[in-house]
Amino acid sequence: MDDKIQAHLAKEKENPPIRIVSYQYQGQTVYYETAPCCDQFTTLYDEKGNVLCAPDGGITGRGDGKCRDFEKNRTAEKLVWQDPR
Repeated sequence: MDDKIQAHLAKEKENPPIRIVSYQYQGQTVYYETAPCCDQFTTLYDEKGNVLCAPDGGITGRGDGKCRDFEKNRTAEKLVWQDPR
């Protein structure tokens, strides 16, 4: 996640600010990265930084459909990072 944070800091600040939140999901720690704005997919990563799915966002607001149960089954929310600028 450090590389992703540094990449965000190298760009202009988004509105709303990008956040990375960790959760427990399907027995593992995952990282949820918000999207900068309207109709864009959010991203869910595994512990190694591999993309698992887009849980929400997009035109329908329902993501890519690959982890439809994420919102219902996620636990242990913890803010990892939010763009401080």
